[in-house]
Amino acid sequence: MTPETVTTIGQQALWVTMMIAAPLLGSALAVGLLVGMIQAATQINEMTLSFIPKLLVLVMALVVAGPWMLSVIVNYTRQLMEQIPSLIS
Repeated sequence: MTPETVTTIGQQALWVTMMIAAPLLGSALAVGLLVGMIQAATQINEMTLSFIPKLLVLVMALVVAGPWMLSVIVNYTRQLMEQIPSLIS
């Protein structure tokens, strides 16, 4: 196993991690920004007010993007397992 293959596997793992995290982080960012703007406009500075909308949107994002996220991680794991014989030799 050469350093290039290790680097390639690491890059692929980071890419898959970013792809899986993007829907959840993006939706939480959008809702947090929206709630923050509403709080700034109405001058309501309640910390727990932003928690419930973020939680609901994250649950919805998991329901919508969950099957896709699962297929991405399963495909990556399957591909990595199939590469083991070629990585050993």
